[in-house]
This record gives sequence, C-alpha cells and structure tokens, in this order.
Amino acid sequence: MKRAIAEHLLNIKAVFLSPDKPFVWASGIKSPIYCDNRITLSDHFVREDIERGLAEIIKSNYPRCEAVMGTSTAGIAHAAITAHILKLPMGYVRSFAKDHGRGNRIEGRLLPGQKVVVIEDLISTAGSVIDTVEALREEGAEVLGIASIFTYGMEKGLQRLKEANITNVSLTDFDTIIDVACEKGFIKSEDKERLSAFRNNPADEGWIK
Repeated sequence: MKRAIAEHLLNIKAVFLSPDKPFVWASGIKSPIYCDNRITLSDHFVREDIERGLAEIIKSNYPRCEAVMGTSTAGIAHAAITAHILKLPMGYVRSFAKDHGRGNRIEGRLLPGQKVVVIEDLISTAGSVIDTVEALREEGAEVLGIASIFTYGMEKGLQRLKEANITNVSLTDFDTIIDVACEKGFIKSEDKERLSAFRNNPADEGWIK
C-alpha cells in the first residue's frame, strides 16, 4: 500500500520533488518537496485507493471508531468519503471558531465521550493536527488517533505527537516516496541523500547545492 500510494502521488503530481530548485513553504523553510493532496480528489482511481486505504487504517488500527473528523480544509473531503465507506458519522474541525451564527469550531454532531479518528492529508511538524485533536478533546471526544495520507516523519512532528499522546498511521511516508521516485526516474539516485538531509533537519540548508 505504501508504495502504491507513493506512486499515485508522484504520477498525478500531488507530490513534486525539486532538489535543485527548492520550494519555499509559508514558514520560510526552503524545501525540495511540495505536497498537495487536494489534487488526489481530481483522479477517481487514486481517490478510491486513498479513501479505501484510510478506511482500512481505521478498521485495522482504530476498530472502536464511532465517528470520523476531518481537518480543515484539506481533510474534509477525505473524511467524508472515508466515513461513507465505513458507514460512520462525519464532521470536521475548523482552524478557528466562526465569528457568526453559533460560533462553531466543530461542525457536525459530536457526542460526549464519542470515539473519533481524525483524517489529515499530510503531517510535517504536526502542529495543526494536534490543535484539531485538542479541540475535539476539549469538547469531550475520545480521540483514538489520526489516519493520514502522507507523513514526512520529521523529528519535530514525531516528538510533538508523542508528547500529546497521539497515534498517527499514514498510507505512505517520505522514505517510501523518495525510494519510489528514484526507481521511477523522478529524481536522481544521488538526490536521495539530499532529500533525507532536508527531512532530518529542515532548518539546515546544507542540502542545497
């Protein structure tokens, strides 16, 4: 599954690898990789594999799940389709509470003590998904964990998840992406070390030629 999803993401250009012309993230970090999993929604073959994969993660790792909650905004559609496959309730968590109407931050019905799984499209430093989990916990939910499409496996993100006592299971990961990319000719074999150096320490730009 990890390799199949990695190949999907590369083929439809949901993941771009450009070690010689790095992207700049909103945080200012220069990165040889850019991931936009919203693009997966535009390809029904890829979309089906991803949503069935997320459903399988929940069935295998979080069998007590009673509801699926998406992160705003990239996780919402994936959460809706996954919940439909599992025949479970679905909702989503806004980045901030609305400033009008009922002022909701959590959309959809959330019952006290309800066991939920959060759907996230990708995890880097994990700050936004931890914020989502904490919002759900504050409203009385029991968050069983996260099911995500892709994770970078950055040390900062892993440490944050551990400290927040949150489990994440991803369909694919950074190491699988770069292995498949090298095999399929998306990058040169000598670029693998540079990409790994970025992942291991994004603040160090020594990997840039």
